[in-house]
Amino acid sequence: MRRARVVVRGVVQGVGFRPFVYGLAVESGLAGHVTNTGDGVVVEVQGAAGAVDRFRARLAAEAPPLAVVESVEAGELPVVAGESGFRIVPSRADGPVRTLVAPDTATCDDCLAELADPADRRHRHPFITCTHCGPRFTIVTGLPYDRAHTTMADFPLCPACDREYHDPADRRFHAQPVACPGCGPRLRLVTADGATADGDPVAEARRLLASGAIVAVKGVGGYHLACDATRADTVVELRRRKARGDKPFALMARDVRDIEHLVHLGPVERELLTGRERPVVLLRRRTGSRQAPGAPVPAGAVAPGSPDLGVMLPYTPVHHLLLQDDGRGPGLLVMTSGNLSGEPIVTDDGQALERLAPLADAWLTHDRPIHVPCDDSVVRVCDGEPLVLRRSRGYAPLPLTLPVPVPPTLAVGGDLKNVFCLGEGDKAWLSAHVGDMDDLATQGAFERAERQLESVTGVRPVLLAADTHPAYRSAAWARRHADGRRLVAVQHHHAHIAALLAEHRVADGERVIGVAFDGTGHGDDGAVWGGEFLLADYAGYRRFAHLAYVPLPGGDAAVRRPYRMALAHLHAAGLAADSGLPCSIACPPAERRVLDAQLARGVACVPTSSMGRLFDAVSSLAGVCHYASYEAQAAIELEAAAVSAGDVAEDPRYALRLAGQPGSGAGLLTADPGPLLAAVLADVRRGVPRAVVAARFHLAVARLVREVCSAARDACGLETVALSGGVFANTLLSSACARGLREDGFTVLRHREVPPNDGGLALGQLVVAARTGAGHG
Repeated sequence: MRRARVVVRGVVQGVGFRPFVYGLAVESGLAGHVTNTGDGVVVEVQGAAGAVDRFRARLAAEAPPLAVVESVEAGELPVVAGESGFRIVPSRADGPVRTLVAPDTATCDDCLAELADPADRRHRHPFITCTHCGPRFTIVTGLPYDRAHTTMADFPLCPACDREYHDPADRRFHAQPVACPGCGPRLRLVTADGATADGDPVAEARRLLASGAIVAVKGVGGYHLACDATRADTVVELRRRKARGDKPFALMARDVRDIEHLVHLGPVERELLTGRERPVVLLRRRTGSRQAPGAPVPAGAVAPGSPDLGVMLPYTPVHHLLLQDDGRGPGLLVMTSGNLSGEPIVTDDGQALERLAPLADAWLTHDRPIHVPCDDSVVRVCDGEPLVLRRSRGYAPLPLTLPVPVPPTLAVGGDLKNVFCLGEGDKAWLSAHVGDMDDLATQGAFERAERQLESVTGVRPVLLAADTHPAYRSAAWARRHADGRRLVAVQHHHAHIAALLAEHRVADGERVIGVAFDGTGHGDDGAVWGGEFLLADYAGYRRFAHLAYVPLPGGDAAVRRPYRMALAHLHAAGLAADSGLPCSIACPPAERRVLDAQLARGVACVPTSSMGRLFDAVSSLAGVCHYASYEAQAAIELEAAAVSAGDVAEDPRYALRLAGQPGSGAGLLTADPGPLLAAVLADVRRGVPRAVVAARFHLAVARLVREVCSAARDACGLETVALSGGVFANTLLSSACARGLREDGFTVLRHREVPPNDGGLALGQLVVAARTGAGHG
């Protein structure tokens, strides 16, 4: 006889791990008990020595589907005489918090079968769930993970649910969100006058949607604004109410079959759409018509100018009920975040009725509180692999394993697409997507989310990290809350590269050629960087090359109006911007006069090396996009144009001229886009299709990356290239760069789990801050 104490750490609470342990122990003929603690799941088992060993081996190998076992530690204990049977004992809240909380996951097939079964007591129950699916992260208020530490605490179990909860043979054994129509949360439909509608709330919501209404729908991590995606008038009205500009809306389809006539679907895309995370997947549009009879077609206003459609499948029971296939409601919905543009997603019911009043005609809501906001994740596929662009619902707060140990640290991220990061030891927890920090409501959401993530990870930061930008609100928050703790300022593009190195678990001290292309980042010289080639590791970096500086006239005004960037680039290159060019036509005459004076005198013209702004300039020069109503619109539409061109050969005229002497003096190369812009101008004047111009431009940027990286290898002997920054969300460019670099013999690192945009900055800040005192820390 032997007795062992086994501690299982990882995502092992809220995923049915204790019921799994119970069943495994009973099957193995072992006595003992299992409990949740802040340290993980703790098991004591007693029985025949061989049975104990086999039990330990099966804990990780046969864990429940939502579990992530990080470690299994075992120690010997004295045998307890006369012990028999195996029990689940009450959770303990003593000791340090080291366990991990599971993300929210899509409704499982077993629950969907019950949802559709008229004979089941949970038929059409909007909150059906079990140990294998449903809300987790967004309802957790503390640890250990028990019902009392969730927002289900105020819903006492009815006798029937209580029996299931305590029955080891039941799928809902110790499932904390378990409920039924008799004891669970209540769904209701609130009309514009504040009254609660009679009858079935879902049926009434579907009737409203079919009639052209916009309905605010409460999900697991916040409210969505939903409407019939096939009604052009309703989609346009939602866009107007939300002040959305041309930014694409996400779609929710009931099934993959409802969208396969619209987009290209490979096996990876299908797996992402149907997996338990259920992100929004950016899918490349089909150019030809493959419409099946009766298949829904979204209105053109859903995603104007985008090469992709963002699609997700239902992930909550309410979504499945809204999209049921009975001919009484829409089969394809717009599902966009419930907020005004620039504000965080709404989670509070009172605020939803107030803040969404100008946007929604009705509210499909319920009384289960959302403890922490969690917006939809966004993923696209690049070269057959997932590329996470927004890591939120379904992924947060799963930790990343770090290649370098870090002290308890909080990295606050950037101001756009804010995501913060907590880390300790070899673990880092990225928060869910917070949003843009220029709004007071977003800053409040940041504070609440930071407190909640500290509570569920147990990390108590002794070190803070932030961007070097002097005006970033995230950095200002860190300064206000430092409270005597050390604050490390991390350069923006160094953080991008360090995040990618950490994601790939590159060893400490290993330098790479980092290509950091984005729109805006504060440079060491006070300029706006964004087209950078860095020789970097976690401890520091050296700038090896960059795009030549051009004036950024009027700052944000140039970002919102790409034609200004086009005219600034032509001015810097000494190229005449005649009145017939698309960018000249787009610029109002009075503004053009002011802009010319600005450029001539250098007034309000910060120098920038931004690759994102070069994309803007070419987009306007080619006549693709002159006004940006959302971030990176000009670049996204330029990519769409390039994709539509098909196979286009490289044009040697499209070139960026390298200048400088790497290896001597500062060793700094500059890439002058003048020759490229001259070629673009010549083609535009000759009437070359804008799609061909866009494709040639993408190939030219990829060739620049190859040339500079080859020069860096010759100068420094480095063989690994890391591609990071928001520009590399462009899969056409990313694929071309990676393909060319591999042909040249480089090892290429690209993002997969962590966004290449500013949503990944905090991870880089975290690992750089851990190496304080070295390089540019």
